[in-house]
Amino acid sequence: MLYSFLRIVIRLLLYIINGRPRYLNRKNLPKGSYILVGPHRTWFDPILFALAASPKKFSFMAKEELFKNPIIRWILVTCYAFSVNRKHPGPSAIKTPVKILREGKLSMIIFPSGSRHTQHLKGGAVVIAQMANVPLIPTVYQGPLSFKKLFSRKKITVDFGKPIVVDRKQRMNEAGRAALDEKLQSAFDQLDQEIDPNFH
Repeated sequence: MLYSFLRIVIRLLLYIINGRPRYLNRKNLPKGSYILVGPHRTWFDPILFALAASPKKFSFMAKEELFKNPIIRWILVTCYAFSVNRKHPGPSAIKTPVKILREGKLSMIIFPSGSRHTQHLKGGAVVIAQMANVPLIPTVYQGPLSFKKLFSRKKITVDFGKPIVVDRKQRMNEAGRAALDEKLQSAFDQLDQEIDPNFH
């Protein structure tokens, strides 16, 4: 209930301060569960990913420190977040999202780079996709990179690439992960070119 309410409120606020966002290639979104993956460019891009793929609902990872505050913890849990120790992620960092995706009610938003300050891809998303047997949907955001710049009315665009299916039999060794990382990065580059090749 809170998730749906917040989605309406955020959509309205975004329209007031920035105008109507542009969502491209929504036809690439599957009907079942999937993982949205993309370069992490601003603190609010997961919100925009979720809005762009609505009415699908999404679960997401949040650092465990946020769950120490009881009010914030209640909001996060109600909005389908789960905690992860980013410095020392345990088996639950894989098992929890796999379980959520297998249940089929929610999809997932994961940023393979893990941080807005690095472009180095990490293999967690592809491993989760393989174990949960769901596709990866390359997703790119272009637009303002700070909350203040949202008021500049610079256009917000979210573009969805074609699903990438991870073969259940593919070995997740270094070579296998590198091949999938390259495929994802190529998809991100293609989407950026499609929206605005001069975006930085």
